[in-house]
Amino acid sequence: MLKDFKKFILRGNTVDLAVAVVVGAAFGAIVSALVRDLITPLIAAIGGQPDFSKLQFSINGSRFLYGDFINAVIAFVIIAAVVFFFIVQPVNKLVARANRNRTTPEPSTIKCPECLSEIPKAATRCAFCTTKLA
Repeated sequence: MLKDFKKFILRGNTVDLAVAVVVGAAFGAIVSALVRDLITPLIAAIGGQPDFSKLQFSINGSRFLYGDFINAVIAFVIIAAVVFFFIVQPVNKLVARANRNRTTPEPSTIKCPECLSEIPKAATRCAFCTTKLA
């Protein structure tokens, strides 16, 4: 059992995933700092609100910090944009370029016009319903 666990932990995918999570968390912290320290003050200079994280309202003594939520939404949008423009788009272009010269092989089977089962292209009768094929 320990041997299987060691094999699982040392698989490439597991290590890659662990590295991705750590780097992603560090990147999230950087983006959160960017939003908190640069973007929010920039928006405040234009809109007049000095700090979104201080925005709140109270109901029956409970405080609702909706300013922190606004900061989190801004951080999420920035992270999503960075992932889309710097990871998803380039990978999609690479995959499209790699598949550009590939041709799809001609299918070796056809569908029977009567029972719609898959039969070999060279067949003269359907093996399932015995329909004579043209």
